[in-house]
Amino acid sequence: MRAHTPLAHLFPRSKHPATTRGHTLSAPRFYDAFANIFFFGRRRATFQALIAAAAVQPGQRVLDVGCGTGYFARLLDDVVGPDGLVVGVDASSEMISYASRQTGIARNCKFQVGTAESLGFPAEHFDVVVSSLFMHHLPEDLQVTALREMRRVLRPGGTLLVADAQIPRAGGWHLLAVITGHIHMAQMVPHLESLAAQAEFADVRSGEAPPLLRYVHAVKSASAA
Repeated sequence: MRAHTPLAHLFPRSKHPATTRGHTLSAPRFYDAFANIFFFGRRRATFQALIAAAAVQPGQRVLDVGCGTGYFARLLDDVVGPDGLVVGVDASSEMISYASRQTGIARNCKFQVGTAESLGFPAEHFDVVVSSLFMHHLPEDLQVTALREMRRVLRPGGTLLVADAQIPRAGGWHLLAVITGHIHMAQMVPHLESLAAQAEFADVRSGEAPPLLRYVHAVKSASAA
């Protein structure tokens, strides 16, 4: 079973994806332009709110799963600084090529093709794992698998932050969500708190990066193997 993604008619599948049953997107330039419009000028503020929620610190190692065009990863790179590391992973080779070109020669922000359900990193390799607007791209049977992989690569005591679409409550934003198709995307988002608990994360709690995103923050227990 493959995932169905809203607005898929706007973004064709990647022609050269990594092996996954999740939905992979191409057309990265169009995606970035669409996202800037989609957030109505609040894209940067929204993702800065996610960084604050994850409490990312200078010098940390951060993994961005389903990184797409690398927008979130580049913001994270500004926070971790020259002593940190940000790695973005996406199953779409087109997205990874674009993200790598956008980053330039920065040595502490890297991108590679890979899948959420089989991350190519050793255990306990990262301090923080983030993922945004990605989980609804995965079929149901891979969602917990992906979160367990994220838990595997986190160090004990490390932080997980997964964000996805929410239905805005404010009247104007709600209407815009209907017009843009965001509301359909939000209706497809799985119950993130339940998935994080199934993946054996601890201290699971939720929050919002208004008006369009909500997130789940969780921790890999310090005593976890």
